[in-house]
Amino acid sequence: MNSLKKIGKILGPGLVTGAADDDPSGIATYSQTGAQFGYGQLWTALFMLPMQVAIQESCARIGAVNGHGLTWAIKQHYSKKVLFLVISLLLIANIINIGADIGAMAAAANLIIPIPFYVLMLFFTVSTLSLEIFVRYKAYSRYLKWLCLSLLAYPLTIFIAHAPWLVILKATFIPHVEFNSQFLFIIVGVLGTTISPYLFFWQASQVVEEQQENHIPKLNGRYYLTSQFMKELRLDNFIGMLMSEIATWSIIVVAAAVLHEHGLIDIKTSADAAKALEPLVHTFPHAGYLAKLIFSIGIIGLGLLAVPVLAGSSAYAFGEALDWEVGLNLKFNRAQGFYGVIVLATLSGLFINFLGVDPIKLLIYSAVINGVIAVPLIFIIALIGKNEAIMGHHKNGLLSNIVIWLTFICMGLASIAMLYSLY
Repeated sequence: MNSLKKIGKILGPGLVTGAADDDPSGIATYSQTGAQFGYGQLWTALFMLPMQVAIQESCARIGAVNGHGLTWAIKQHYSKKVLFLVISLLLIANIINIGADIGAMAAAANLIIPIPFYVLMLFFTVSTLSLEIFVRYKAYSRYLKWLCLSLLAYPLTIFIAHAPWLVILKATFIPHVEFNSQFLFIIVGVLGTTISPYLFFWQASQVVEEQQENHIPKLNGRYYLTSQFMKELRLDNFIGMLMSEIATWSIIVVAAAVLHEHGLIDIKTSADAAKALEPLVHTFPHAGYLAKLIFSIGIIGLGLLAVPVLAGSSAYAFGEALDWEVGLNLKFNRAQGFYGVIVLATLSGLFINFLGVDPIKLLIYSAVINGVIAVPLIFIIALIGKNEAIMGHHKNGLLSNIVIWLTFICMGLASIAMLYSLY
């Protein structure tokens, strides 16, 4: 019990980042690949784990070593053109993702509550903004951790869905690739919703917030990082990313076993996606409604987790670029610019839903956009992480550098192949 309490205290930015990774966009994309290709892309969950761990740990290290977020490191050591290119790419991806997540929460809630879609969107927009602006970070971070539990519905469903385990094990360890536009489009989406730009900026900044909250001492203007601190940082990051990939793997398996095997290969609505959870409640007389209820709780919970992360990462990036006061620990009157970006990014995302784009399709499109935009950002993270002038003796090790560069190459090639296949 004491060991569990100790681990619970260690878990923070890494756990929240990992859970936010499986946001509504992630659930929709993983469900679509399972429905459309069965177990064909299941191997991606295993192969993405070391990539995700290496990149997110590098971002966390950058924040911990410099006492500032990722934008600050780019600003100090690279040109303004690079800085504002990075911020612009991040903002574009985040606003689209915010819009997709808000629409998904409203569509999911609409499955169980007979309230107009647009009213629900406004409710979730106001709710997320209120939490992020008016709730203290220490309390807010605890709330974020509890929302991670909403991912448990998918692993539980696996053991009820009568999945073919030998086929699943083979698909998990042996890659299967099809060189056609549909397969490549979804695989870029899977990569993009897992290895997402907003998570790079969020985790780096949240590590800094944790340092400030815990009053970590400074030495020569930098935080004094003990070996124990770095060990806990790596553990928090690894557990968060592992949980993220377990959820990813589970969602693909459930969608393949329940949807693909029964002929539903194109998810068009939230109701279609919710059918993946029906085996979890098959012993009850109203399984369809209960599946929708469980699905809706998961989408809403993870949406409330992810939208503030998306908006917050944009605010950290802009605030550090313009030398503003930044941080969720600060009150509104001390960081008006920071919170202003959060409000504008969230409202801009809300506006996208009034353009008439289908919420499920928007979720998948946002994942693909993230997959393309992540490529140049990973290149910059790789350069910063291995730079001894920036990172000192906490620079990335050889293995981390190899994995990060392989991630850059793999995601770059996947994006190029997808774009080529569309013409």
